[in-house]
Order: sequence, then structure tokens, then C-alpha cells
Amino acid sequence: MIEVTAKASEVVLSKPALAFVEELHRAFETRRQELLEKRAARYRKLAAGASFDFLPETAKVRSADWKVAATPGDLQKRHVEITGPVERKMMINALNSGADVFMADFEDALSPTWSNVVQGHLNLMDAVRRKLSFTSPEGKTYKLNEKLATLLVRPRGWHLPEKHLESEGKPIAGALADFGLYFFHNARETLDRGTGPYFYLPKMESHLEARLWNDVFVLAQEKLGIPRGSVRGTVLIETLPAAFEMDEILYELRDHASGLNAGRWDYIFSLIKKLRTRKDLILPDRQQITMTVPFMRAYTELLVKTCHRREAHAMGGMAPFIPTRKNPEINEKALAQTRADKEREVADGFDGTWVAHPDLVPVAKEVFERKLSKPHQKERKREEVRVEARELQDTRVPGGTITENGMRNNISVALQYLASWLSGNGAAAIFNLMEDAATAEISRAQLWQWVQNKAKLADGRQIDRTLYEKLRDDELGKLQGVSHLKEARKILDELALGEFVEFLTLPAYELLE
Repeated sequence: MIEVTAKASEVVLSKPALAFVEELHRAFETRRQELLEKRAARYRKLAAGASFDFLPETAKVRSADWKVAATPGDLQKRHVEITGPVERKMMINALNSGADVFMADFEDALSPTWSNVVQGHLNLMDAVRRKLSFTSPEGKTYKLNEKLATLLVRPRGWHLPEKHLESEGKPIAGALADFGLYFFHNARETLDRGTGPYFYLPKMESHLEARLWNDVFVLAQEKLGIPRGSVRGTVLIETLPAAFEMDEILYELRDHASGLNAGRWDYIFSLIKKLRTRKDLILPDRQQITMTVPFMRAYTELLVKTCHRREAHAMGGMAPFIPTRKNPEINEKALAQTRADKEREVADGFDGTWVAHPDLVPVAKEVFERKLSKPHQKERKREEVRVEARELQDTRVPGGTITENGMRNNISVALQYLASWLSGNGAAAIFNLMEDAATAEISRAQLWQWVQNKAKLADGRQIDRTLYEKLRDDELGKLQGVSHLKEARKILDELALGEFVEFLTLPAYELLE
């Protein structure tokens, strides 16, 4: 029997709901652990000199002619998708934003305190039933409009535990807790309201992990009497290994798949992580890694081609800018960059894109609706695209350099984000950008890569522990008064100077209540 190790809502954590989650845990926990070990084994081979390539054993899947399941009506048009944590006010604003889709996030944009997770599920139950409302301390009331974005939910990745739910003394996977509770409480309700239980699936590294998700979907539908094929999952291609298995991932989920998304920030983090010991593949400042550098261009073009060949949606990357009323010049420049980014995506064949703030919805919508007079452009097969394995690992950045400002930015962003996360906020506004765990991961991974590989700044100085500590202390001095800064500094020092940690959320989670 699942044990709840913290005070929780009886509505979310009812006995039947917990029994359902435990059933998923018993059916799939062993496979989850085996797949996590496969990740580690694959990296050991890579560190020993192996390289990534398309899998020879799945060549027939890549060459065969098959399609994913037909797209439901309310997922046909996905020109603009807005994302955010399962926080009440932000959910209302996102659902009302005019976006086609809202992705409610238990993952990178949420600090998974127990109260955030449980309240998030209550919020989702209210959102599905159109009862979601909020009154601010100042007395301002927020309510849902008549027309809302289609709701998708992103559970946590396979690697993260939920320590407040245990079975036989071991924590349940965060992914199964998030999926299971949402599905149990809302799957039938969504169908009755003309939509469905729709999900975004993060952080996968192989088609075998996609197969696990598919089996979870099948069992969940069977146990609750939900028609098979009701679930739809859009997969974030945000790890380097997954980029070599896009066809295979869609194939495993073909009865439940609706598309792939170019999760650009996590993808950059994954590339750094997987190639971290290669001194010849060190990336420059994060700001210089644009969508037009070779490895990002290869990855996005292959994603569009793969999706459209299989009649799946190809979704573009995040626009993280947060408009500010204080500086019109910053706004003008950032909005121009956002517009150019979205114009590139629609020209490449993407069917829609992501934004992080409601004020960016009109910008992205205007671009896609001016270029597309229909819900999507799956007829653009991009057959001229030919991507080889080496192109996905071509980390050249023309004119790229590592600068002191780049180091300082990484240190400051990582410190501020970790402090925010430990305070219970997983979507932090930093330097006019919406930072989530993915961008903080890039920051700390670059610091590790530069220090461990003795990289040099553009001015010739070597990056070592001493330089890191000097710049860290400088940046700490600018952040006095920020809560949890001491704990954030300790975690960042361990991440930047110690053994490489797979995800910053793993050590940080141990400090959350």
C-alpha cells in the first residue's frame, strides 16, 4: 500500500487514486530502473570512445511506411503553445491567453514541493471542470474565459522520484505519480467534455523509454475503462540520444502519439552532458548557441522531416523573453528576435511553437497565421533534408568564444534559479528571461565543462577553480538578500567542481519539503 509521508489533500490522494498509482508503480518500476541503468551504460560506452549513431537494429522501423494515430480535433491547430507551472493564477492567465494550447507543467517549470504538487493536481481538476478561479491578496479576481487553450500536462521525467509517496519503503517515480493522479481524476471528465487526456513527455533518451510510456497508457486506459487510444502524448526531443531515435519513439507511441517538440534548451544541456569530456567539442557562451548553429539546425530539420513523414505535429522551441514596462528598447529588440525566430520556424515547416509569457502569444500567433492559412503544414515532407549522425554532433559555433561575461551570466543564473527553486518557484524571471530548470542546467553544465577541460577565455585566461570561485563570489555579492542563497551556492559549487551530476534537481530535491 502506498504511504503518504506528508500532509496532503484527501481529494487528490483518495484511496482509489493512490491504489491506481500503486498499480502503475508495481507494473512498471522494475522496467523504469532498468532503463535508467541503460542510460548509464550507454554513457559509459560513449566515455570510452564510442559515438552516437542511428540504431542498426531499428533500420526497418525508419524505412517502413507507417503513420501515427489521427490527430484529435482540438489538437489539429497548435500554432502557439504557452507553458507554465501548475500554479493557479498562472494557469488562468495561460488558459485565457489566446494560445491554442497550454502545457501545465509538473517538470522544469515547477519546484516539486509537496504542497506545489498536491495543489497543482487540485488546480488541474478545477481547470478541467472549468471551476478554476483565484483572488489575489489585493482583491483582484481571476476567472476562466469562455474560450480556453487546450490543456496538456507534462509529468516529471523518468529519473525523478516523488519522495512523499512510497511503496514498500521506496519512493514512487514522479512521472507515474503525476501521470497517474491526473489521469485517474480527469481522463473520463476530459472525454466527456469533448477533449482528452493529453500529455507532454519529457527527457526521454530512447525508444524503449517511449515503449514504457505507451505501456503505461495502455494499462491506465484498461484499468479505468477509458477507450484505448484516448491518450495523446507529444514527446519533447530534448536529449541527444533521442535525436537519433525520433522515428522509433513515434513508432512505439504510434497509437497515442501526436507530435514531437524541439526542446531546445534541454537539448543543448544534453549535448554538453553527453560530450562533456571531449575537449574538442566544448561549446562557447550560451548566448552564442543559436538555432542556426550546425548541430541545432540538423536537429530541428530532422525533427520536422520525421514528424511530417509520420503525420505528426512538429512543434518549435521556446521563446523565453518576458516583456518589461521599464525599458521599451529591450522590449523592441527582444520582440524582433522572437518574431524572427518564429518566422524561421514556420519557414522550416514547424506546425507551431512555444512561448513563456502571455504577451508573446500575439507575436507568435501573427507569424504563424500570416504564413499558414490552415491548422498545420504536415504536407511539407522536407524530403530534401538529409541529416547524418556527425551533423547532429557538429558543435562548431562560427566565431564562438567563452567570455568572462558568459561565465558570470552562467554563475548568476544558476545561483538565482537554484535559490528560486529552493523557495518553491520553478519558473523564475531572471534578466528579462523566463528561466526554468533546463536553462539553469545549461549554465551549470557549461561551468563544469569549462573548468574540468581547462578551457580558456577569449582573453587567454584559463578557466579553473580559482577563477570560478572569484567570479562566483563577485556574483554572490550582487545578490545579497536573496533567500536560500547559501544553499544555492553549496549546490552550484558541487555541480561545477565535483563529479558530474545527471540533473541539478536531484541534489536540490533533497532540500525541498
